[in-house]
Amino acid sequence: MASSTPPPSLPPRHRWRVLAAGVAANAAFSVAFSGIPMTAVLMRTGYQLDNATLGLVLGLMGLGIAVSELPWGLLTDRWGDRPVLLTGLGSTAIALVAMALWAAPSGQHIPSLAWLGGGLLLVGLLGGSVNGASGRAVMTWFDAGERGLAMSIRQTAVPLGGGIGALVLPFVALHFGFAALYGLLALLCALSAAMSWAWVHEPPVAPASPTAPHTRAVAPEAAAMPKSGPLRDARVWRIVAGIGILCAPQFAVLSFGTVFLHDFGHAGLATITATMVFVQIGAMVMRVWSGRWTDRRRNRPAYLRACSALSVLLFAGLAGLSMAAGTHTADSSALRMALVALLAASGVCVSAWHGVAYTELATLAGAARAGTALGMANTSVFLVCFLTPLSIPHLLALQGWPLVWLAASACALVAMPLLVPRQSAAAVAGQKVAKTALSRST
Repeated sequence: MASSTPPPSLPPRHRWRVLAAGVAANAAFSVAFSGIPMTAVLMRTGYQLDNATLGLVLGLMGLGIAVSELPWGLLTDRWGDRPVLLTGLGSTAIALVAMALWAAPSGQHIPSLAWLGGGLLLVGLLGGSVNGASGRAVMTWFDAGERGLAMSIRQTAVPLGGGIGALVLPFVALHFGFAALYGLLALLCALSAAMSWAWVHEPPVAPASPTAPHTRAVAPEAAAMPKSGPLRDARVWRIVAGIGILCAPQFAVLSFGTVFLHDFGHAGLATITATMVFVQIGAMVMRVWSGRWTDRRRNRPAYLRACSALSVLLFAGLAGLSMAAGTHTADSSALRMALVALLAASGVCVSAWHGVAYTELATLAGAARAGTALGMANTSVFLVCFLTPLSIPHLLALQGWPLVWLAASACALVAMPLLVPRQSAAAVAGQKVAKTALSRST
């Protein structure tokens, strides 16, 4: 643990390097867990899977992350960000190399479902380390006035990695095979581990003074942190549940959006790739904008409420359009493009709120317990990541795609009151005072 002690001369601007390393770590893993589902059509053919088995396989990585997130978060609060990031990223790279050697299909051999599913489960178990560790680093290095922006920038790593995965992985799988795909993912994890080794340190924590300009004062919320911790805080659990439920529509788009566009929309590979890349880039832009905007206006609850409500409407519209389209999408290019556009808009909207919600959660828990709180949230998120692709084939068998998107709309509706609980009159008055003081200072 001595290796995690920061050099005493680190200036405050080093926080941006820490953020860059956190973004790189999350993006590298996101290329795997968000990018592999983009190859779902090719995976279904290469591994000779049906839709139900495909959903199970795609969900196993999410299950691995869900199981490991809370333990990784607790270890992060105990050990620090650097050891957890190095351990997680290094072991994930090794697991992906093993998949390239023994779990990739070829013309002569198709691996068993146990090799594929076990490999993806292991990658999820190990790669889940990056989420809580990088989030805690942001909370400890950045002050309250910058955390929304910093956390949202960190959260852009997920759509950034997903966009890279959507753009690159289908091409790699189609032309070079899944062994090359897993090898590329291992290389990305190794490179991000090197960045974490070089830049991620614990910040110097001491009372700020003229003789020690490069040290950071202890944050007020850390000093006032409840002794019981996030695991015993009902407010934390409420937001955790809301975050997980609102991720269900997002994972529906990410895991089966390509299958929807291919099987129902009869779209080609170029259209499918462009749509999913647009979803990821749009989500990335919206996360940065929303973090900065809510930092300035101090209106995170209102923003979360708006994202939830708009997601309800967009997915309900997608369900209605799918129902109206029926089986005639192949005969109407205008209807097909409307499906593509509405799916893209729904995917961007339901992915735009993450940084704001995670900042609200980490602030509530306190910077010193942010690893645990973010681990709780990510456990909820990736449990939903496991259940969503597992459930979609059964919904398809019942009533087809309209039921899938209607269920996504219902999840957004259920999540809204959990993410944005009713506030007391005192809390509302306090927010008004804070906004007034902020406007006068600016």
